Amino acid sequence: MSGHSKWATTKRHKASVDAKRGKIFSVVSKEITLAARDGGKDPEFNPRLRTLITKAKQSNMPADNIDRAIKKGTGELGGIIIEELLYEGYAPGGVGLIVEVTTDNKNRSASEVRSTFSKAGGNLAGAGALAFNFKRKGQFLLAKEKIGEDDLTELALENDAEDVIVEEEHYEVICETALYDQIAEALSNAEISPDSSELAYLPNNLVQVTDEDVARKILKLVDNLEELEDVKAVHGNYDIDGALLESLTT
Repeated sequence: MSGHSKWATTKRHKASVDAKRGKIFSVVSKEITLAARDGGKDPEFNPRLRTLITKAKQSNMPADNIDRAIKKGTGELGGIIIEELLYEGYAPGGVGLIVEVTTDNKNRSASEVRSTFSKAGGNLAGAGALAFNFKRKGQFLLAKEKIGEDDLTELALENDAEDVIVEEEHYEVICETALYDQIAEALSNAEISPDSSELAYLPNNLVQVTDEDVARKILKLVDNLEELEDVKAVHGNYDIDGALLESLTT
């Protein structure tokens, strides 16, 4: 998904963020559990956990939820094993989608993801069929009113970001995955909250979408996938015409 498409869908999702707050809590909780499992419960020595705690607080997640998620990861609260899974599939128009899942029941997740693709006229692909068309990067999107271009560029350079892309309404900061937590912390220290920040799968090549019916079907499929409880994020290689995207997201 291009930065432009990602920005438009980010704005669209913000309009319904309150309705999806329970989903946001669920996704971030699972990420916190995984971070605590892999790096320990002390955020001072676990940068990934520190970043996720900041993200949780920005989403107004209760402190008890954060503490419980950490204890699940360290084994203080047993019983649930969370796995990270990746699904690859095709949306209408030949568009490729990468679906990230965090789940305690991979059979349920596989069934739900497969069914959602099928109902939308898409289909799941085999492992590795699409992943080579994407690169794993840290991605931050920020509205222009939050920070000036020079200040953001300076902050990005100081933290070894790969690129700062200037769009009409926003900035896009790209970095290597190993630097994601460092840049996230630098933005937090500067009291700047990104509109979107994630370890994303960015496409190497984009599929141009100009047909309104196809574009609507793609966005509907992405929405339906993101509404699934176990789906953490959906990444695509579609680039919908700007005017068309605006008409479909307003």
